[in-house]
Amino acid sequence: MNLSDLKPPKGAKHAKKRVGRGEGSGSGVTSGRGHKGQKSRSGYHHKRGFEGGQMPLQRRVPKRGFFNPFRVEYAVVNLDTLAERFKAGTEITPELLREQRLVRSNAKRVKILARGDIETALTIRAHKFSQKASEKIAAAGGQAEVITK
Repeated sequence: MNLSDLKPPKGAKHAKKRVGRGEGSGSGVTSGRGHKGQKSRSGYHHKRGFEGGQMPLQRRVPKRGFFNPFRVEYAVVNLDTLAERFKAGTEITPELLREQRLVRSNAKRVKILARGDIETALTIRAHKFSQKASEKIAAAGGQAEVITK
């Protein structure tokens, strides 16, 4: 076996059909496009999703709900995860949470929720806090600072 002996299996490669090259070629005259009609013309192009006049799928399927373009999404972090990850006296910011991979890098705003308990005094800067979370942080001797844009 040599590299020079390698060749593709029989039938795997075949010449491209050359249409419109005379009657004797078997695909002359109309070049396989049939007679008349929109598809037989040069420059034929249909819209994306066009189904030959049948009602397109995007219009057949019922639309539901409402998309609010002004909705503000928050990345959520709970107190128990902050308590186990950070030592007392640490200033926690959204940038630090991104570095620690507690929040996705594309998350614009951060909200702190009150799941779990916290005993360490932490200074937490975030865009939003649940009421219970800010109470727990204050009870532990920490600070909850709201970031405003």
